[in-house]
Amino acid sequence: MTEATPIRILLADDHQLVRRGVRLILDAEPDLTVVAEAGDGAEALEAARNHHPDLAVLDIAMPRLTGLQAARELSRTRPDVRILILTMYDNEQYFFEALAAGASGYVLKSVADRDLVEACRATIRGEPFLYPGAVNALIRDYLDHARQGRPPPARAITDREEEVLKLVAEGHTSQQIADLLVISVKTVERHRANLLNKLGLKDRLELTRYAIRAGLIEP
Repeated sequence: MTEATPIRILLADDHQLVRRGVRLILDAEPDLTVVAEAGDGAEALEAARNHHPDLAVLDIAMPRLTGLQAARELSRTRPDVRILILTMYDNEQYFFEALAAGASGYVLKSVADRDLVEACRATIRGEPFLYPGAVNALIRDYLDHARQGRPPPARAITDREEEVLKLVAEGHTSQQIADLLVISVKTVERHRANLLNKLGLKDRLELTRYAIRAGLIEP
């Protein structure tokens, strides 16, 4: 990127005050410009289609689709868009999920004023940007797997099951979920049954608790 062509950024966070603060940080740099904002993961995907950003900065916990779900979809449909996760969660599970979803960087909101600008530039250069705790987690995980000679653990549920789980936990009916995902009610019910079986849960309340623990919705 040159000064004449600043990095075009899509910013997605469900808190408007957070977006405003982050936008002030980014727009203050001559080589960065926020071209679109989104309040949830689904809006982020739509904004990516309409505004053609170079970089998507995504929060993790958002309504409808999480940042991780949006990252996976962007990686599949818009591989030219770089992805950076900006989150409050200093959590190894989310960090590894972010890498698996296609993110090139992971920045904590608590130090966004210090790290975010350089993270954006590094991500566009094709370089990973990880906060110190994430680097330690990555090294520790690699060494553990190397010592034990085992592959990384597989995800317990599929991407579609995760989408259904999130919407169930948000209180949507089967018909509403079917409409949102453009699938049949019967298919929604099948995914719900598979979730209960795979996760060893009994009902919607336990699914909701699981979704909170997994960071799909906020408590």
